[in-house]
Amino acid sequence: MRTIPVKTNPPYAVMIGPGLLGNCGERLKAAVPPCRMAVVTDSTVGPLYLGAVRESLTAAGYAVSAYTFPAGEGSKHFETLSGILEFLAEERLTRTDCLTALGGGVVGDMAGFAAACYLRGIRYVQMPTTLLAAVDSSVGGKTAIDLKAGKNLAGAFLQPAAVLCDTDCLGTLPRPVFAGGAAEAIKTGVLCDEALFALFEDGALKAGPAEVIARCVAYKAGVVERDEKEQGERKLLNLGHTVGHAIEKCSGYAIAHGHAVAAGLAVIARAAEALGWTEEPLAGRICACLHKNALPISTEYSPELLAEAALADKKRAGENITVVLPRKIGRCELKTMPVAELLPVIRAGWEA
Repeated sequence: MRTIPVKTNPPYAVMIGPGLLGNCGERLKAAVPPCRMAVVTDSTVGPLYLGAVRESLTAAGYAVSAYTFPAGEGSKHFETLSGILEFLAEERLTRTDCLTALGGGVVGDMAGFAAACYLRGIRYVQMPTTLLAAVDSSVGGKTAIDLKAGKNLAGAFLQPAAVLCDTDCLGTLPRPVFAGGAAEAIKTGVLCDEALFALFEDGALKAGPAEVIARCVAYKAGVVERDEKEQGERKLLNLGHTVGHAIEKCSGYAIAHGHAVAAGLAVIARAAEALGWTEEPLAGRICACLHKNALPISTEYSPELLAEAALADKKRAGENITVVLPRKIGRCELKTMPVAELLPVIRAGWEA
């Protein structure tokens, strides 16, 4: 097992390795002593893992209850949040109790936001079961739901008490879901350094996911420690997301987050190179890596539709929007521009 410390206030540990769900109760005791534990999961993950998690938590002395909602981005809204909050109240959880998010990114966002809202904040634990949640969304304390106007427009920052990433869960993922997680990992490689990015070019993600997850988590942990509330450096983690979120919105969230981010990353890489903002040719390399990992590098939605959808993005500030530009592998920067300039940028990198 690998353990990555996240030195926020309060600090917590990300545990990565096989078989963690089966002994999660004992693993959690140091961070969250036995209490009432409400497990929030979805209709896909629950049948696979809820039984083992409930059994382990109960054996370790936790009083366990569970709430399951329909799987998918379509559940990431106020109605689901309300259902979770009402459940927590019916179960009479107190501020000394805890909530566990068992699932992928949607479950983590929903459960984390519920934990931040209920009684103005209770503890929660992340148990990511997808690659995307493992490398990205379970770490860093960002929680959110979608609004009609756009993705993740209501939320809160709340760091988890612990993160347990059982790599055995990756074996049950459908190939498209695994690929979606690879998109966030590749994004991290572009941000981090040549060594990490090269792992995705070489196929190491499938061969040894635990090590790659640990490398991605360690990079993100450092960023979060330096900028917990996303006032500066942490905005770099949105690489590919301005266009990616627009693609999700244009598709009515039929296109999964990871695949949308992959296409968004390809668009912004081509745009940066075409507009002379890169220090070296990199768009071809990034697109080849995405393609090798079964990810899209283009989108059917026009630049005009994407630019319009992006104007509702939370990265907009007044009449400006901040876009993350790759300069070279291992170096990206934030570029703030008037919203009117976003359309020409997207056009420069767009391919059908």
